[in-house]
Formats: sequence, C-alpha cells, structure tokens
Amino acid sequence: MNKLKKIKSIIIKLIAAAALAFVAISTAHTFTNTDSTTQTVQAARRLSSSERAAKNWVAMHESGGNYYARNGVCYGKYQLNIAYLHGDYSKSNQDRVADNYAYGRYGSWANAKNFWLIHHWY
Repeated sequence: MNKLKKIKSIIIKLIAAAALAFVAISTAHTFTNTDSTTQTVQAARRLSSSERAAKNWVAMHESGGNYYARNGVCYGKYQLNIAYLHGDYSKSNQDRVADNYAYGRYGSWANAKNFWLIHHWY
C-alpha cells in the first residue's frame, strides 16, 4: 500500500509540473506576440519634428549619440538595458526598442525628455 501512495504522489507531482510548464510557455508566448505587435505598431509610427528632437536630445545625453556606447548593463545610443534588445544590437533594433520604451513608459519622447531633465535618467 505504501508503494502505491508513493507512485500516486509522483504522478500528481508530474502532472502539476507539466501544468506549470504549460502556463509558463503560454505566458512567454503571449509576451513575445505582444512585443512583436508593439514593435510593428511603433515601427510604423512617424515621429513629429518635436518628437524627433526630444529623442535625439535624450540620445545625446545618454550616449553622445553613440550606438556602441556601453555602461554596465546599458548599451547603445539610448542606453537601453541589454535584456530589452534580445541580442540584436543593430541600429534599427535600438531605435525600435527605444521608441517602444519611451512610448510605453512615458507616452512620448517629449515626456521622456522632461523626466530626464528632472531625474537625469529616463
């Protein structure tokens, strides 16, 4: 009888682990799809001249406009956390991810610049 309880316990643990793995994979897939959609929407957005100016201002204050600048875990023209770049350090990906970050966190590059002026980071 003791052996049967152990087997039952192992089976329950395996089912629970499989369910947890399924949830983790589903969640990761959802985040990946959301990021891809956001990047597509952001890539299609045309920045106004004032937004471009604010974006350039932030870039100059973060890295001097250098796409290859590195400071700890921050990288590139906009000093993004390297995790945000997902291994793609290209200029186009840095621009796209920076737009996603600025619009997602601040609503605009102008707001990101205003935050930077107060806190000296964005």
